[in-house]
Amino acid sequence: MQRQIEIVEPELRPQFLTVGDPPAARRIAYLRRPAEPCNHAGAARPGLIWLGGFMSDMRSTKATFLDQYAAQEGRAYLRFDYSGHGQSDGNFEDGTVGAWLEEALAVIRAESAGPQILVGSSMGGWLALLCAGALTQGGEPERLAGLVLIAPAIDMTQRLIFEKLSPEARAKIETEGRCMIPSAYSAAPYPITRSLIEEGRRHLMLDTTIRTHCPVHILQGMKDEDVPWQHAMTVVEHLAGDPVVLTLVKDGDHRLSRPTDLALLAQAIATIAEPRH
Repeated sequence: MQRQIEIVEPELRPQFLTVGDPPAARRIAYLRRPAEPCNHAGAARPGLIWLGGFMSDMRSTKATFLDQYAAQEGRAYLRFDYSGHGQSDGNFEDGTVGAWLEEALAVIRAESAGPQILVGSSMGGWLALLCAGALTQGGEPERLAGLVLIAPAIDMTQRLIFEKLSPEARAKIETEGRCMIPSAYSAAPYPITRSLIEEGRRHLMLDTTIRTHCPVHILQGMKDEDVPWQHAMTVVEHLAGDPVVLTLVKDGDHRLSRPTDLALLAQAIATIAEPRH
């Protein structure tokens, strides 16, 4: 029987890691839970690393759920805020996919040890795949035990934002450097900048085969209005060389934060975390 986990965020003070060189240096806030000592012989249990979504932060419902899940499992857990998000330095409108990728890799490399399961939500799913590629290319594939991707918004700046903008909004980005788009998750609209769109094109993944060299589990709501479930199918097609499980939640939305959704998330992590023979 799936254990019930009450989601209550304790008062935790973040630590900070400086990423980048002046004048682009920024302090990235993170929270780290150490692993409990392992009482049995064998390899250490994989830790968890949370990569949040666009305009989200490390104290969101799913991020907090994972902290308490990790505590019950005795696993290490690391979560952080991208620049311009949450408690990290920076202006959101200065952020780009490349900058947030640099920050994610810096935190992973500096603050985690041993194999990790990257858990990426929405834009965090894209960043998780980019991190997997960078770590493999950098000769660090041992850092990865697997990926769990929640409504992965791969290539979102192009396919899910720019290509869906009206001609007027695209023109405004070109002439004024940004446009504002409404959000279902905030009373205030989100700013979409020209630098976000243009820099994002350097990191597009769906025009080639994607390799992670580790197991991947995707959770996708079929009532997701931000990342259509067909987009997740496209991602699976591009992960042809890796073991992939896709779970479609028929009544699930983009957040996938209901108790039943969180139970699926815990099951996906547990499946990947089991030793493979």
